[in-house]
Parts: sequence; C-alpha cells; structure tokens
Amino acid sequence: MDDSNHIERKLSAQPVPITVEARAHGWRVDHYLARLYPNYSRALFQKAIEQQAVLVNGLAVKASRRLRVNDVLSVRLPEAADQSLPPENLPLEIIYEDAALVVINKAAGMITHPGKANYGGTLASALQFHFNTLSDVAGKLRPGIVHRLDRDTSGIIVVAKDNQVHHALSRQFERREVTKEYRAIVWGVVDRDRDQIQTYMRVNPKRREAMMVCEAGGTARQAVTRFEVLERFYDFTYLRFLPRTGRTHQLRVHARHLGHPIVADRLYGGRAALTREYLAGRKDPRGLRAQALDEMNPADVLIRRQALHAYRLEIRHPATGEPMKFVAPLPADMENTLSVLRNLATPNML
Repeated sequence: MDDSNHIERKLSAQPVPITVEARAHGWRVDHYLARLYPNYSRALFQKAIEQQAVLVNGLAVKASRRLRVNDVLSVRLPEAADQSLPPENLPLEIIYEDAALVVINKAAGMITHPGKANYGGTLASALQFHFNTLSDVAGKLRPGIVHRLDRDTSGIIVVAKDNQVHHALSRQFERREVTKEYRAIVWGVVDRDRDQIQTYMRVNPKRREAMMVCEAGGTARQAVTRFEVLERFYDFTYLRFLPRTGRTHQLRVHARHLGHPIVADRLYGGRAALTREYLAGRKDPRGLRAQALDEMNPADVLIRRQALHAYRLEIRHPATGEPMKFVAPLPADMENTLSVLRNLATPNML
C-alpha cells in the first residue's frame, strides 16, 4: 500500500471551509495549513493536496501555491497518526461552561498538551476525563484546545466542545479579534507608564527551546505587545501586558527585550526564583538549582516559576456572537509576592 492510497482512505468526509486572513497573504498552502493545524505534519498536508483534498477557491492547487487575502480553502483533513490520549482525573478550575465551550483557569506547572518529553499530567488529559465531548480539530493529543499557555504560565484557556465551535474561536484568534490581558512581575523599575514593543521574533539557533528578537526576513514573524505599569516597587514592577500578536514566548521575550525580564523566568534571564533571602540582601538566586530551592523553607521561596498570568480574555460567543469577558484572579504565589513587595519598607517584615 503506497502513501497516496493511505492518505486517501484517511481523509475526513466533510471538508472544512477556511477563509485566508490578512497575515497569511503570500504564504504557501501547505505552510498555512501546518500552522493552522500544528498536530499534522506539513508532509501529510502535501500528500492530501496531491489527492486534491485541498481546494483553493474551488480549484485543485499545488502545495507551493501562494495564498491571497480572502481566498477560500476547502480542506478534507487527514487523520493524524497520533495515539489516543488517556484521560486523567486531575483537578481543573472551571471559570465558565456552556454547551459550546469551557473556560479554564490553568494552574502553573500544568502542560497544556503532550510533547516529546511530557505525556502525562497535561491539561489535555484532564479535559478528556472531565468532559464527554471535545473538538478534535487539532488532533487526538489536543482535544478541545484552541490556544495554549506555557507550562509555568497560569491563567485563562478557552476549550471548544465541538469542531464548529473550535473553528469559530480559531478564526477570532487568527483575525486578532480577541482581547488578551496578562499580568507580570518583572525585574527592575520600568521608567515609562505605558508603551508598545514591536519587534520580529524567531527561534534562537543557539538554544532551540528559546525564541529571540531579530531582524525582519526569513522565518522571522512580527510581534507586538502593549504594556502598562500597574505598580512600581524597589527594583521591581508589576505590569499589564496586552499582546496584539500571539507568538511563542512573546511576552517573556519582549520583557527581556525591554530590559526587565519576568521574575523567575529562568529561560530568559529572570533568575531561578525570587526568595526572601534575596530581598533581605543576603543571596542572589541567579544560580540556584531546583534541588537547592526544594531544600529551602517553602515560605522563603516567594515564586519559582515565571511570574506571568493570563488574567483576562474577551471573545465573542461562537454560537450567539455575544461579547464575553472572563477574568482569572491572580494565583497565590503572585499575590503573595506582590504583598511582600508592597511591604518592603516595613521594618522586620522579611
């Protein structure tokens, strides 16, 4: 059995309609589909295109066909060769639920979906346990998941219960029709009350798990973040981030680019943790290892993951079009850190 026949038998019966948004103008068809559906490989889409399972404006195309704004794609999705995801009875904080969607306040430390080195304990596994129906647009390993948060970023994630809802929500994210607000504690005193950071970003070739600011061109993608200062403390600032784009690690990279990395963001220069010892002037946590932090009194470690929280999300309901606003209160570690910073001037408080 050759690959073409294999792909042909595994195409969905119903085509998915997709209208190309402005940001994808000039992209190859196969590249665009692989970005929309990251659980499927580009090679798999190329084979589906060869089988004429992907049409552009009703016509068969080559994988190299360049897209234009408002082109209409009709896509019969290939089944991804991934495993079934076992459900896990993990606690979830549900902010909102109806017949179409669920809004979760994800805890820090929970991975959104399985990766190469992390298969268990994910949000995806927990969703499988708690809900009977979820969309499978992104594949079996990402049930219902429309967007993601980094493992150590807490806060709001919206989950789709069926494929129609998933597509409607994805379009809102792709067209930048959603409002996202994050809260962060960063090192240093930010001098401006508000500003906008606009850069290009790409994968850091010297450190593949990290992203970096770069010049335009090649694989670089534009990233735009607005920020506002909420509070200033001695050597720290509490910020509101309002991202206009949704690049991988965007806020963490932009905080570093600003010269004020997010507290306890080990990957981007925010040190390993924020401790009472550091605030008392006794020990810089820059070189602390996880084992050393584990051995400390938990009350002395204020926060040991990036101090970044997805605080607010505004969308339109995918079925009714009604505006919806969701807020996830700050988690205890960030609240406690802010409380300590607010009281730094109080004698003997450390």
